[in-house]
Amino acid sequence: MNRLNSSLERFLPEQRLFLRSDDATRFVRLRPVTQLLGISGITLGFGWMLVASSILVIDAVSSGSSRDQIIRTQSAFEERLDQLSAERDARAAEAVAAQNRFAVALDQVSQMQSKLLASEERRRELETGLNVVQSTLRDAITERDDAIRLTDGEDAAATDADRSNEVSVALDILSGELRSAAEERSEALQQAEQARSAAADLESQRDQIIARNDEILTRLEDAVTVSVKPLDEVFRSVGMNPEDVLRTIRQGYSGQGGPLTPLSYSTRGDAALTQGETKANQIIVTLDQMNTYRIAIEKLPLAMPVKSAFRYTSGFGRRWGRMHEGVDMAGPVGTPIYATGDGVVIFAGRQSGYGNLIKIQHELGVETRFGHLSRIGVKKGQRVSQGERIGDMGNTGRSTGPHLHYEVRMKGRAVDPMSFIKAASNVQ
Repeated sequence: MNRLNSSLERFLPEQRLFLRSDDATRFVRLRPVTQLLGISGITLGFGWMLVASSILVIDAVSSGSSRDQIIRTQSAFEERLDQLSAERDARAAEAVAAQNRFAVALDQVSQMQSKLLASEERRRELETGLNVVQSTLRDAITERDDAIRLTDGEDAAATDADRSNEVSVALDILSGELRSAAEERSEALQQAEQARSAAADLESQRDQIIARNDEILTRLEDAVTVSVKPLDEVFRSVGMNPEDVLRTIRQGYSGQGGPLTPLSYSTRGDAALTQGETKANQIIVTLDQMNTYRIAIEKLPLAMPVKSAFRYTSGFGRRWGRMHEGVDMAGPVGTPIYATGDGVVIFAGRQSGYGNLIKIQHELGVETRFGHLSRIGVKKGQRVSQGERIGDMGNTGRSTGPHLHYEVRMKGRAVDPMSFIKAASNVQ
């Protein structure tokens, strides 16, 4: 020790602390080793204080902003869903309009085809009439030749001239009718071809609109599917069955109508629109599931009970041979304590080792307990909201120092409160 003091004396020379009284003077000798131990202890204490303070500040900032981030993320997602829904409705309206135009074009094509068939039938009738006239003309020519041989030349010539004039007039009339029928047939064919081209263009436009609508529905379906997965994991992480949670929430919120009503509109038997309608109905079912999850999450105690600086002194699990059914958060006496979720106070008073204790019953069979309080700010039967101040941290009951004993129980069974606190960050 003397050699150590000698080696340290160059850096830490021996100091003397004088204590003077009225009749005597005393001094305390501070050797180099004593000074080194004192400086080391002060340095370690100051460093530990800086590290602990930094950790507490970081935890307080992150826990305070997690719910705001959840709200902002949910608002942005709902806004994006509204935009996609509006775009989907616009595409569906365009598809219906294209379907109507396509039906009108088909009716026009049908009318053109009817006119074409009528003109073709008329042409056949005229050809039949022309054949009859030609046959009659041949008979008349034959009779004329016979008359020339049997009668005198002048009388036969006059009769032949009259008959030839009648045949010429009939032929002129038939020729005019044939030309008119041919022109009407050509015009009907041209109109039918134009109608077919217009119908093909309308069908192409309708197919493009249907493809775009299907793409929007696919993107919307992917978005809602990805958004439901973290909500499902939140309930599994706290030991709750998502199906049971959804069933319980729907029993209390069983109304129908509004945006969650399944789609129903006429598609005139078109297979593509039927597939789009089925996909849209599936999206609505998923949105209903996500909305039900959101209602359930609002009922869970996911907030922090302490918003001021604190430190964790004991976790959930076995401790000193006994089961510690909560977590301990240490801080100064009087630190505000807040409700971690909406619920009803079922106990507010003193209870054995808990000291001053508050019990809050939440929905879905969840209960929270706040022990060792110095002050209770609520009473039994009172309804509290998440973030509402319910008391102050203290050192009552079986406690070795001021802290909050925070418990979460599901249907009477204690679970790790940290799973609920960490679940809030998984919702983002």
